[in-house]
Amino acid sequence: MRNKKFLSAMSVLIGVIIGAGIFGIPYVVAKGGIIPGLFYFLVLSLVVLLLHLCFGEVVLRTKEKHRLVGFAQKYLGKWGKFLITISTILGTTGVLLAYLILGGEFLKIIFYFSNLSPFHFTLIFWVILIYFIFKGIKAIGPTEIFTNFTFFLIISIVFYFLLPKINLENFSLINLKEIFLPYGVIMFSLVGFVGIPEMADILKTSEERKSFKKIIIIASAIVIILYLLFSLAIVGVSGENTSPETLSGLVPFLGQKIIILGALFGVITLADSFLVICLFLRNTLIYDFRFPKILASFISSGLPLILFLIGLRAFILVIGFVGTILGMIEGVVILFIFKKIKKLGDREPEYSLKIPPFLIYFLIAIFILGAISQIFYYLK
Repeated sequence: MRNKKFLSAMSVLIGVIIGAGIFGIPYVVAKGGIIPGLFYFLVLSLVVLLLHLCFGEVVLRTKEKHRLVGFAQKYLGKWGKFLITISTILGTTGVLLAYLILGGEFLKIIFYFSNLSPFHFTLIFWVILIYFIFKGIKAIGPTEIFTNFTFFLIISIVFYFLLPKINLENFSLINLKEIFLPYGVIMFSLVGFVGIPEMADILKTSEERKSFKKIIIIASAIVIILYLLFSLAIVGVSGENTSPETLSGLVPFLGQKIIILGALFGVITLADSFLVICLFLRNTLIYDFRFPKILASFISSGLPLILFLIGLRAFILVIGFVGTILGMIEGVVILFIFKKIKKLGDREPEYSLKIPPFLIYFLIAIFILGAISQIFYYLK
């Protein structure tokens, strides 16, 4: 039972992190160049891992069940709750919107023989997932193990066909005009804050939560390695022809059948993350804003659909903006909560981090400078 819960909790975190972002990384690496891409990967991977561990300690030091909004209110007061409320609603809704954008595109690739458009497939994708939203984490937790296994199996098959076609000449070292493009997308692809409280819902006892830190580190390492291999393989094959959502740019190189397989693993990944993140938003409304369960479920699943229906469908722009918002606002707030939690926490945690104050402020500076760079880039 303990091993099953360990695997389930790790699968939930991996399922949250690996989502639409994995399909945007090859495009921004191809545009910005390998050197900036690897630099952003190295720096942001370490930064986000540290943030996940900080938030994990926050969860473990608090007796009550909260999401980030509740933690911000408890430890920072009204200003913390206000910032995280904005970030949570904008950020999670933007993430879910990105999943809907790609979900319809990938289903159209799979069912290419259908007369339905990606728009119609997005609606079908949304309707199917609504069933699981109302079932909650108990139905999704075990499903994560199966879907993650299927995901890694399919991506391994795709790798098999990609590797012989890699051409080193497709790798651009650096493009100064697009040097800031990868920041928001890579940040978006690495962040998994919403999965930390969901892990605590699975690992309920103190004995089970002793593996909390280990799970975060292992899950993060798996994701980072996967992202690097996937991005380098895609760019190595399609080069400057890499498309924003990755798959359509591979058709001339791998053929329709392999792309259908890739789209299948894409749908599985997107469904995984959509479910857990939508549940996070729903639970935030329930636990921190006292919304009725049914109303919270409709709001959390309905907001991204409304944005999609009114025409917000630019994938890279959406995930770049959301990544910047999550990095700056949520990253900064989590660090301030972490500073407070050492004195104000009401529970003995299963692990405790020792982070010097200068490092906390250095991380805050990274988030602020990253956000400024993205604003100037997109205004340009």
